[in-house]
Amino acid sequence: MPVLINREGGAAKAAGDRLEAQVEAAFDAAGAQADVQMLPADGLADAIERAATEYPRIVIAGGDGTVASAAQLLTGKDVELAILPLGTLNHFARDLEIPTDLAKAAQLAAKGMAKPVDVAEVNGRRFVNNASVGLYPFMVRDREAIQDRKGWPKWLAMVPASWDAVSRLHHHRLRIDMGAGAAPIVTPLLFVGNNRYSLDAGSVGSRETVNDGKLSVYAVSHASRPALLWFGLRAALGLADRGKDFAALGDTEALTVRGHAATIEIALDGEVKQLDLPLKFKIRAGGLRVVQP
Repeated sequence: MPVLINREGGAAKAAGDRLEAQVEAAFDAAGAQADVQMLPADGLADAIERAATEYPRIVIAGGDGTVASAAQLLTGKDVELAILPLGTLNHFARDLEIPTDLAKAAQLAAKGMAKPVDVAEVNGRRFVNNASVGLYPFMVRDREAIQDRKGWPKWLAMVPASWDAVSRLHHHRLRIDMGAGAAPIVTPLLFVGNNRYSLDAGSVGSRETVNDGKLSVYAVSHASRPALLWFGLRAALGLADRGKDFAALGDTEALTVRGHAATIEIALDGEVKQLDLPLKFKIRAGGLRVVQP
């Protein structure tokens, strides 16, 4: 069984040279023989493509960006994806209740059953969690610059990056069409989720399901800097006002976003890309088979 590890992922990088032996031991304990490959992030795609021609199940070890890279290549194929959550946040694995404990995750990867999950797509780029335009791509780009410059961990670098993004607040004038005709919006942040993300207290930012066949759309209303900071605090506590805080809110199977420029910056599962406008989102219902509890 091929186990492809992004050695640059959060937990993988922290574990260092010990990780390969730890993963092999975890699969041995699960009664499976693992072909463990420690790979740089830019070598994962080729390794996944090769493995997909030889094996019915591939194990990917890394974070959300690594899983999204696998989804880009495996969606629509008769190959099962198993996940070892070795990133920093592991949102997708957590929403599927895949254990973060290495021994338990290896046991599931070796013996568990694969079930279909949805994958979202925009202009041919697939994502498993969410896509966003506006504040968040700016925050990610700034965070990465701080990490490179100061060597800070991701969570710490995000603090000054978030403040910088709000201090340079920019609103996007867009037209969005969820199937009922294009509507103009002015928003600092457009968020498109692969299935519905909760806004409720106690479950903010999580999903009950990843196989409902819907995109969730959240466009934050035009706001001043203090109002946006206040919204961010309330949203984190599950106290967002659905009527006042959002210029657009809803579920859809397809979404088109137009703007005045030829291209736009967008974050896909935390990776910043520059894509051509219009942005054409769609959901690939049940397009990826993932091993899960």
